[in-house]
Amino acid sequence: MVTETVWGILIPFIGTSLGAMCVLLLKGKLNRRLQRGMAGFAAGVMVAASVWSLLIPAIEQSSGMGKLAFLPAAGGFLIGFFFLLFLDVIIPQPPETLIGDSDATQLRKIRMMVLAVTLHNIPEGMAVGVVFAALLTGDGLVTASAAMALSVGIAVQNFPEGAIVSMPLRSAGVGKGKSLLLGVLSGAVELVGAGIMLLAAVYLAPAMPCFLSFAAGAMFYVVVEELIPEMQDGVRSKVGAVSFSGGFLIMMILDVMLG
Repeated sequence: MVTETVWGILIPFIGTSLGAMCVLLLKGKLNRRLQRGMAGFAAGVMVAASVWSLLIPAIEQSSGMGKLAFLPAAGGFLIGFFFLLFLDVIIPQPPETLIGDSDATQLRKIRMMVLAVTLHNIPEGMAVGVVFAALLTGDGLVTASAAMALSVGIAVQNFPEGAIVSMPLRSAGVGKGKSLLLGVLSGAVELVGAGIMLLAAVYLAPAMPCFLSFAAGAMFYVVVEELIPEMQDGVRSKVGAVSFSGGFLIMMILDVMLG
């Protein structure tokens, strides 16, 4: 169980790090079709995981409340969703483009991009930590396979995020090594967020339905606000839709068969 937990919290960080390594291999941007496919797959995995691995277990643990068993899950979901909405309001957003800017403006926008990606990774790390905290409590709410699948879904989403940190830095004249390091560090905050939730696992146990649904609400916000627009990317493309259905089905099958 401990081994699965260690790997589970490391996988999203590995996804960011692999994305940052694109700065060592690619001269241009990531292929847009590949990005749309990855965004769709990650969205499908995260939606299915939020339903089967987070919301349903949260409702089941509150079954003693009878017809009101949905309340802790609904409350936690709304808090998680609006928590990320609040972060989006107060955190500077990544710039739409860096093309045609002066050097000073470009560097300022890149710094904003690094800050935005880094801060947005914190609640994602907390969501992973909550799931594995539920796994460690041993109450059967979350299975190891479901928790690991959620980590993989977040890692897939993190891959392009690592790339959009390291590659613009490199294009602005920052060395490859430093660009890679900053890209990797942007994902390291997920380890901090996950670690905090794991350390508090004992105290979280009574409120686990709320925390599980909080993670679900946070994941839904990421899907709606970031991944679905990325799937479309302003063009009529079926790549995102097909990959979404594939990710959703794979996660659903894994959770039902192995759970």
